[in-house]
Amino acid sequence: MRRAPVASAMTWAVMGVALALPVALLLLLSSLQGVSAGWESTARITAYLAMDIPAGRAQALAQEIAADGRVEGVQLIEREQALEEFRRNSGLDDALDFLQDNPLPHTLLITPEESVRTAEGVQGLVAFVSGMQAVEQVQVDLGWLQRLNAMTDILTRATWVLALLLGGAVVLVIGNTVRLAIENRRDEILVAKLVGGTDAFVRRPFLYTGAWFGLGGGVVAWLLIQLSLWWLSGPIDRLAGLYRSEFALHGLGFDGALGLIIVAMLLGWLGAWVAVKRHLDDIEPGEIAGG
Repeated sequence: MRRAPVASAMTWAVMGVALALPVALLLLLSSLQGVSAGWESTARITAYLAMDIPAGRAQALAQEIAADGRVEGVQLIEREQALEEFRRNSGLDDALDFLQDNPLPHTLLITPEESVRTAEGVQGLVAFVSGMQAVEQVQVDLGWLQRLNAMTDILTRATWVLALLLGGAVVLVIGNTVRLAIENRRDEILVAKLVGGTDAFVRRPFLYTGAWFGLGGGVVAWLLIQLSLWWLSGPIDRLAGLYRSEFALHGLGFDGALGLIIVAMLLGWLGAWVAVKRHLDDIEPGEIAGG
């Protein structure tokens, strides 16, 4: 490596890019999943009762739903209260004065228990509330969230496939680099074997070389990820602020960075082992005599 610093740096750069790309995508998807989980936790079911349901029956229905173990709380908004809030917020006082009857029904705002605040749990609760005779319509806007989760799941699997492919590419790159190192040191290997050096003795420095390349590639990958996060964090924070979202990109942290470097070193070691296993057996002291 000291003999060819440029080649070593290029190998580190190739490894760094190959490792940083899938890790950065996984971090992005992890951040998206965290935000979608937060949106799921704020899911609330709105049940509109039939127009002919009296206030007493609406109150009894609210108590019946609140008794269900999947429900954290139920808020009843009576027709008169709903009309008053609509009048106050819409600015249509004059138009509403021409209405002979209140067009708004009694409304129940149902908050699920924390353990039920998932797409599947909320769907089950929606089916339960919809089955009640007094309920005219149930509304919960989780369709877009389900589509987002489905897309995130597809992208996560695609990213893992990409990670496996790039991991294989890293092994091949390290293997080719170590193969060239073996060829360059062919005479040294012949001499070592001639004086009794075992294959394990000859193999060891090349395995260390592969692990060293992996260490350098892992550090480069970590630096690329940190620089990308720093460059993107400002615009993403501004965009999240405009949408009043808590979305933010999360870095690897110490454990994640350590794991990345360890995986990179293992890939480097594996690539070197493949190259050594393939080419070291072809070098035998008999070549000297044959030459």
